[in-house]
Amino acid sequence: MTQTSPPTTVTGTIPAIPRFRFWLVTERKIRALRGYWSSALITSFGNPLVYLLALGVGLGSLVPAGVDGVPYLVFVAPALLAMAAVFVANEESTYPVLVGFKYRPIFVAMHQTSLRGRDILVGNMVFVAMRMIVTVGIYFFVIVLFGGVQAATAPLAILVAAMTGLAIAAAVSAYAATITVDRGQLPMLFRLVFMPLFLFSGTFFPLEILPTGLQIIGWVSPLWHGAQWGRVLTYGLVEPWWLTLIHFCYLALWIVVGLAFGVKTFDRRLEGN
Repeated sequence: MTQTSPPTTVTGTIPAIPRFRFWLVTERKIRALRGYWSSALITSFGNPLVYLLALGVGLGSLVPAGVDGVPYLVFVAPALLAMAAVFVANEESTYPVLVGFKYRPIFVAMHQTSLRGRDILVGNMVFVAMRMIVTVGIYFFVIVLFGGVQAATAPLAILVAAMTGLAIAAAVSAYAATITVDRGQLPMLFRLVFMPLFLFSGTFFPLEILPTGLQIIGWVSPLWHGAQWGRVLTYGLVEPWWLTLIHFCYLALWIVVGLAFGVKTFDRRLEGN
């Protein structure tokens, strides 16, 4: 009597889910950066040179008395740091998010793995924060060369600028994830939101010289809070301690609310595909 051997069972091991799954998304973004790192580096050096030459040397020469008791370049430098982070937020949190959902739905492909919507959002935000710190760090180096800082606490302004940029990046990413039909919403966002923030956030002149109605734009703008906090650190702007605390709390609130809204919009969009 011939004995038959029992059927063999093919067993395999399920790959362990990484604890910090968001880092997979960050790593993918870092690898993708290799395709345009040269242009990003040139922009990181070129923007501060152009702005500092135009504002610090050009426009600054028309304001010989300076602002708030310091040279104009020293006054505007912290705002330029915050603006550099906001430019990165605009670059990385608008069309890259829309494209990731709609035109080249790599976020949808990621969601077919163990990655959740929040992992994709946080992974993108970590990459954005890293780009901001590098970009603002280069900006800060150039500003130091131009003599635009006067306080030992000035390097902390790099983190303040990055926090300012993240406050906007989180909210913009959450909004971009809601766009299903592209009708030019993102260009309108730049024209109707970003540009007023640049012009009316006390970036190039003190907010107090504007009419009260326009000052409200500055008060609600993360850019104004980031620029003012940066001025405290770079040249010792005198303001009440509670106002500096408000700057921190306001920016942190924007980040927390933006991430919370982003988790919902990312999850809703991905579950709908």
